[in-house]
Amino acid sequence: MNIHEYQGKEVLKQYGVVVPEGKVAFSVDEAVEAAKALGTPVVVVKAQIHAGGRGKAGGVKVAKGLDEVRTYASEILGKVLVTHQTGPEGKEVKRLLIEQGCDIKKEYYVGVVVDRGTGRIVMMASEEGGTEIEEVAAHSPEKIFKEVVDPAVGLQVFQARKLAYAINIPNELVGKAAKFMLALYRAFEEKDCSIAEINPLVVTGDGNVMALDAKLNFDSNALYRHKDILELRDLEEEDEKEIEASKFDLSYIALDGNIGCMVNGAGLAMATMDIIKYYGGDPANFLDVGGGATTEKVTEAFKIILSDEKVKGIFVNIFGGIMKCDVIANGVVEAAKQIGLDRPLVVRLEGTNVELGKKILNESGLNIVAADSMADGAQKIVALVK
Repeated sequence: MNIHEYQGKEVLKQYGVVVPEGKVAFSVDEAVEAAKALGTPVVVVKAQIHAGGRGKAGGVKVAKGLDEVRTYASEILGKVLVTHQTGPEGKEVKRLLIEQGCDIKKEYYVGVVVDRGTGRIVMMASEEGGTEIEEVAAHSPEKIFKEVVDPAVGLQVFQARKLAYAINIPNELVGKAAKFMLALYRAFEEKDCSIAEINPLVVTGDGNVMALDAKLNFDSNALYRHKDILELRDLEEEDEKEIEASKFDLSYIALDGNIGCMVNGAGLAMATMDIIKYYGGDPANFLDVGGGATTEKVTEAFKIILSDEKVKGIFVNIFGGIMKCDVIANGVVEAAKQIGLDRPLVVRLEGTNVELGKKILNESGLNIVAADSMADGAQKIVALVK
């Protein structure tokens, strides 16, 4: 789950991470009032969307006076920002962060991620702050420093200081930088984050070390432990189909293709998308109905696929272990009856109750193309869609 920058900064403040004073605004008048309340000669007007690259897209402006705040707020609110993370359709700005300006001496990067290779949390730092870390990794990988965290003891002070020295934090501020990193690590671990990225981390003229920006992502599987984080969810920033899927505990991610996929098991879902691509098609989604799905759950999954106007055909690929093939078949038939199936449907069933599942589909009266294998099914749906 993703949250906005201003929300991320509020979370980090609870752990002692230093951030500039700021207020959220949902209208131009609220933006001006927020700037008045901050009372600084310079304020920054920042678009709040769930995507990076806002500055390059014109979503971050430095205002010197209330008139400029009003002008910039008017320009940004309601604007559709297109960044490298939004895709060509962009995202509409519906809220702003009005923040105190600060005297920036130098920008750095600090991020915390889970390294799948080591199975441990890793803190990364670079003196190339303000630049996308992917660009730094591509062009100057030697400028990225890492510390792997032992889960038994957590991030140690010496590791934080080592990173601070490596990225050339001024000697007199190494202590503050280390304290900042330790607080960031604590927030990451205790809130079950998947990413905590500060870009830029800045050193200011008055000797402060603070987070000028903050990106926090959370492990959705752990949100039941964090009701306070769940309350920060902005549904307007998420895909409607993904929101609907989450209500039924379905793993659904919308993609750009035109072949809808319904599969049980994440590994099989990935393999299904791969084989569709292999035979010249484009998957429209990742959808794992899981092992314990009911007929109702499968029905809703099928409805979600059919609600995507880009979908020109559907491939149901089920290997029944815990999941029974007749449950899938009943769900497909029920959804098709409720919505009306007007697109090609290819079904491959194997495993528990497979004969019963095939019988349900064959007697449904639906126009279903049976597949003998995963490859056969992928070839058939690609051909039907084309």
